[in-house]
Amino acid sequence: MKHFASDNYAGVHPTIMQALIDANQGHEMAYGADSITARLDDLIRREFGEQAVGYPVFNGTGANVLGLQSLMPRYGSVICAETAHINQDESNAPQAVGGYKLWTVRSDDGKLTPEMIAPYAQGFGNEHRAQPLVLYISQVTECGTCYTVNELAALAEFVHARGIKLFVDGARLANAASYLDVSFYEMITKTGVDMVAFGGTKNGLMFGECLIDVKGVMSNEMKFLRKMSMQTASKMRFISAQLIALFQDELYRSLANHSNQMAKYLSDELLKLDGVSLVYPVESNGVFIKMKQDHIAKARTQSNFYDWHDDSVRLMCSFDTTKADIDALIGAIKNDSH
Repeated sequence: MKHFASDNYAGVHPTIMQALIDANQGHEMAYGADSITARLDDLIRREFGEQAVGYPVFNGTGANVLGLQSLMPRYGSVICAETAHINQDESNAPQAVGGYKLWTVRSDDGKLTPEMIAPYAQGFGNEHRAQPLVLYISQVTECGTCYTVNELAALAEFVHARGIKLFVDGARLANAASYLDVSFYEMITKTGVDMVAFGGTKNGLMFGECLIDVKGVMSNEMKFLRKMSMQTASKMRFISAQLIALFQDELYRSLANHSNQMAKYLSDELLKLDGVSLVYPVESNGVFIKMKQDHIAKARTQSNFYDWHDDSVRLMCSFDTTKADIDALIGAIKNDSH
């Protein structure tokens, strides 16, 4: 049975699995000194610019905590949306492990603007106040919405004028690139983003993410901080091999295109039912929707999925979601297919 609870539910894409098998040949140097990770370095520069440096890590929480920690001193704080993953879904890891305060901003769609963060981007030099030194945003947001290139550039310009760095949680960055029909270079590098946590697990990888220092200014500290944060893989080639397969021939884009298209098909089919309305526009592989409780109960006979806010639910599509999976879900709701 296919489920719509999370794109983390999906397995490993066959191309990624083959990359792991291919990497499992012979001996390679450990801790990132291998030839496979060196090839990944070349691809990171191709995708994000010549200054960019990638740091493969085990998981998304580790990437976020480490990346934010690297961008500021211990007295720094992070501005983020109330819905931010680091605020809602990463336990107290940012505070307990990262050691920084979160300034949370209310947002109706998961996105932040310069006007929204302005009241929090102040108090510089006040020793009694945690210093707001990093802005954390998600692309795609936790509400399934995408920042436009102009919105990203406006945020970068605003925060950089105040000495604040811009960090992007890119757990679904490929879905955003697909929706906006832009390259990573256009979306991230040209807009002025300082660091991005590039996600792969939600787009066909078995495990692993890549923390990318877009401007290449953290090399003296990052290797030490990654080790201190327990994110330095001894057999790093197996993370790197997966990321290489994802970048080569833009596999990331074709997989993200598919999951986005499936989400659009799912939303279109659900909106044909009575009493159904979208909570947010469908701009990625997530559908946030309000349905009758009877519809929700019937849908749960076919699939797992999560409740959202105000009696709505979240349905996520994956690289392996098919129209047949969606049709089966719709059939269960209509009670004419179990």
